[in-house]
Amino acid sequence: MPISSVGTKMIRPVAAPDGPGHGISFGEATRVWARIAALSFGGPAGQIAVMHRILVEEKRWIGERRFLHALNYCMLLPGPEAQQLAIYIGWLMHRTAGGLVAGALFVLPGFICLMGLSIVYAVFDQVGPVAALFFGLKAAVLVIVFEAVMRVGRRSLKNPVMIAMAAASFLALFLFKVPFPLVIVAAGVIGFVGGKLGNRAFLAGSGHGKPAANELADEDSALGAQSPAHAKPDLAWALRIGGVILVLWLGPVLAIGLTLGWDNVFSDIAGFFSRIAVVTFGGAYAVLAYVAQEAVSHYGWLRPGEMLDGLGMAETTPGPLIIVTQFVGFMAAFRAPGGLPPILAGVLGGTLTTWVTFTPCFLWIFLGAPFVEALRGAKALNAALAAITAAVVGVILNLAVWFGLHVLFRQVTPVRTLGLNLELPVLSSLDAASLLLTLAAALAVFRFKVGVIPVLLGCAVTGLVYHFAAGALA
Repeated sequence: MPISSVGTKMIRPVAAPDGPGHGISFGEATRVWARIAALSFGGPAGQIAVMHRILVEEKRWIGERRFLHALNYCMLLPGPEAQQLAIYIGWLMHRTAGGLVAGALFVLPGFICLMGLSIVYAVFDQVGPVAALFFGLKAAVLVIVFEAVMRVGRRSLKNPVMIAMAAASFLALFLFKVPFPLVIVAAGVIGFVGGKLGNRAFLAGSGHGKPAANELADEDSALGAQSPAHAKPDLAWALRIGGVILVLWLGPVLAIGLTLGWDNVFSDIAGFFSRIAVVTFGGAYAVLAYVAQEAVSHYGWLRPGEMLDGLGMAETTPGPLIIVTQFVGFMAAFRAPGGLPPILAGVLGGTLTTWVTFTPCFLWIFLGAPFVEALRGAKALNAALAAITAAVVGVILNLAVWFGLHVLFRQVTPVRTLGLNLELPVLSSLDAASLLLTLAAALAVFRFKVGVIPVLLGCAVTGLVYHFAAGALA
C-alpha cells in the first residue's frame, strides 16, 4: 500500500486543561472514527489508506513510523488488521474507551448494511432480478480477488524463497486440501526460524518499506514520540482486561451450548466462528477459502455460488471484508431456525457471528499493545510475518481458483486419486455470459484501473440488463 505524506503547516498540539495531554477530546475522536468507518470501502488496503490519510496527513494525530509500527503488530495478529489498527490507535489516544469506540464504530456501518442486504437476499434470492444482480456481482468479485493476489504478490514475493512459499501454500491447499490454519502456522514457523538464522531471503521480505522522505515525524504529531503513561506495560491490567473480554467472547458460546445443546445451529455458528477468529491470519481473502470450504462442504449452510454473493455484498459495504461471515451465519440460522421465525433466526445468527468474530480483536490489542514496543526491530518476528504474507498469496490464489470454477462453470467434478483431493471443471458446462462479464470486469480493473465500487455496480447493472434482455428474447 503506497503511503505518502502531504507537507502542511506544522501543528503543535496544545493540551486541553481537562483533557488528555495531546489535547484531542474524546468527542472529537469519536466523530473522526465515525467518519473513517463510513469511508472504509475497498478492503484492508483501502481502509488502512483512509486511516493514514485522515490520522497522519490530515489530523496529524500520529506519526508515520508509529502508524507503521502499529500496523506491523496488527498484521501479526489473527483477524482484520484494519479494525485492529483502529483499536490500537484509539487505545493509544483515549485508553480503553478510545479503543472500544474506534473498534466498534469500524464494524457498525457494515454490520447494519450487510444485515439489511442479507434479509433481502434470503427473501428474494430466487426472484429473477435479484438473482441477476448477484450473477453480475460474482464476476466482479472474481476479478477483485485475482487483483488481490497480484497486489499482495507484488508486495511480498521479493525473492525465489518467497515465491516458493507461495507456490507450496497454493499446492497444499488446491491439490491436497491441507487445513488452512496448518499452512499459516507452518509458514510462520519457517519464517521465524529463517529470521533467527539470519537468512537474507526472509529478512529482505520483512517490513513495509521505507517511508516517504517528507513523513510526519512522531515527535511532531499530537501523540508525540513517547508512549503515554497508560501505554506502559502493566501485566496486571492486561490480565484484567483480557479476562473481561475473554468472558464477553466465550461466555455466549458456552451459554448457547449448555442451554440449546452442542448440535444446534447456533452452537455450530458460535463454535466455528470463534475458531475462525484465532486463525484468520493474512486478511479476509485468505481465510474466506477456509470459511467457504467448511460452510459449503462440511456444514451445508450455503451453496458455492452463495459465498460469492455474500462476498459481493460485503465488498459494497463499509468496514472489514471479513464481515462477510455475518452473511454466512445469517443464512445458516435462516435455513435452520429451530422453531423461530426464519428472519429472526437469521438476524440472531448474523449478530452472533459478528460478535464472536470481532470481539477477539479487542482482546489481541488490549492484551498485547502495551508490550508492542518490545517488538520494535525484532527481525525474527518480522521474518515470520513476511513468510506468512508470502503463504497468503498462495491461499488467496486458491480462493480465486475455487471461486472461478464455480462462477465460470455450472458443474465441477471431484478428483480423489493418488492422494489428490481437488475439483476440476466440466468444460461443457462453461457459462459464456459469465465468462464475458468476467473478462469485461478484468479489462476495467487491470487496463483502465477502475475502482472496486464502480466495477461492482457496473457488473450488477449488466447482470440485470442481461436478465431482462434474455427474458425478452425468450
